[in-house]
Amino acid sequence: MTITPTTAGTDASPPLENGGEKDAERLPVHRLVSGATGKYIARLQVQYLADRPHAVSELARLRRGAGKRAHEVMDLLGIKAMDDLAVLLEGRGQSSRAENAEEAVFLACTLWALHQQSGRDQGMHQRNQNLGGAVRALIRAQGTAGEDEESSPLRKRLVRVGTAESLDSVAVRLREIVLLLRGAKVPLDYARLAGQLYRWQHRPERAGVQREWGREFHLAAATAGKKGRSATSGTDGEAIDRTLAADEEYGGYAAGE
Repeated sequence: MTITPTTAGTDASPPLENGGEKDAERLPVHRLVSGATGKYIARLQVQYLADRPHAVSELARLRRGAGKRAHEVMDLLGIKAMDDLAVLLEGRGQSSRAENAEEAVFLACTLWALHQQSGRDQGMHQRNQNLGGAVRALIRAQGTAGEDEESSPLRKRLVRVGTAESLDSVAVRLREIVLLLRGAKVPLDYARLAGQLYRWQHRPERAGVQREWGREFHLAAATAGKKGRSATSGTDGEAIDRTLAADEEYGGYAAGE
């Protein structure tokens, strides 16, 4: 779970494209949510960075929904990510919790649009920059390091996201963090975030998502420390990431949806 950003146009969606809809039938729904989100944002991000007029217009539309619920912005019904999601969930029935999936995709896509606003030098959706790691990177970008990171007001903002009791509160609190990330040009993996938001809405899974955000924050510090030691010892500072990534892809806190 590295906090090192990847190339701006990298598609951070799960591997749905090769297997297509047939493979999607065997995947857990949170991976489909991540896939629909990552595919849509990655494609639009490349076009926005190239200053394509339709992409610029699309982002302006999406930003109007940042921090809101899907049903509150009728102009955004039918965005491509939602269309893709509907196809992936077809035939899943009530077990897919389609409304929760739609809310997760909508919130992630609109927050990304807010994050990307007016920035054309790099993409703000970048794989493996999870929420906890992004907040840790933001703290360091603002000049706080060491023990002060644990008492930082930014860490408290992350805690407030984790302790929110409604999706409305999560949306507002994430919007506050995203605005700070935008100012510091710290990217975020919005495909992973979408999968987590889907799971968060299901009460039995909420505690697991909350733990993930906390682990992401703490593991970012461990990874940074390991990198620092490797600079002098010549050892590999990325070892912790490979260990955690093992076979937990898209399932556990080291998943990186």
